[in-house]
Formats: sequence, C-alpha cells, structure tokens
Amino acid sequence: MKSYMAKPTEVDRAWYVIDASGQTLGRLSSEVASILRGKHKPTYTPHIDTGDFVIIINAEKIQLTGDKLLQKKYRYHTGYPGGLKEMDYKTLLEKRPERAIEVAVKGMLPHNRLGAQMYRKLKVYRGSEHPHQAQKPVVRELRG
Repeated sequence: MKSYMAKPTEVDRAWYVIDASGQTLGRLSSEVASILRGKHKPTYTPHIDTGDFVIIINAEKIQLTGDKLLQKKYRYHTGYPGGLKEMDYKTLLEKRPERAIEVAVKGMLPHNRLGAQMYRKLKVYRGSEHPHQAQKPVVRELRG
C-alpha cells in the first residue's frame, strides 16, 4: 500500500464563488485558505498546489467581532525611512475592503513560493459582480 502523491499535471481546478456578506473575517479567511491549499480534496498533497480558485464577492459587507473594528490595526511600510503607515480596520473597510480579506487569507497560507502560487488563485471584489462568468464558478456555502 503506497501513499498517493498528486502531480502538478493531474490537478483539476474548480472555481468557487463565496458571498462575504454577513460573514466574520477570520472564519471566512480560514475556509478560503483551506480551499486555496486544496485541503478539502482527497488528493491533497502538502508540497503541491492542489487547491481551487476562489472568488469572493461583497467584500464590503464583511464583519469583525467585538471591538476589532477600532482596535485592530492594518500596518504597512512604504519602503522609505520612517514610512510605517497604520490605519484601523474601520478606515480600511471603508477605503479598500478587498485588501482586508486579502491580508487575512495571505497570512493563513504558507509563507514561501508555494503560498504565493496559492494566493494568486484568490479573487476578491467589492459588490456582487465579478468578471469570471466564463469559468462557470459554483456558489459555495461556508460551514458554520
């Protein structure tokens, strides 16, 4: 009895649409990261990208629990000396709600080239429209 190891040429990729309205940021992000990695498939192989594409719509309707809306900070650096910028999540969700989901999901993926490859399969959009109708995505309901 041998263990099955998926090969990159054998991977079948599906497209899923997830509606973020009313979802909690952390719970949504962990489910999406699992789908991007391919952990929901029986052919999951840790060193191969076996995951599927994920389209997240209605990013502006994501929710945070507790006081995280004002206490949680989004930090980034411009690359210049003294260029550390900081904003709370309330401001981030008003300006760029897609970025809040992207940062949360990216933090849950491996921090290497394989994780970067998985991250490229994530598409996040504000509103209920997306330009991926040709891929015939399936609506996926999150558990919980």
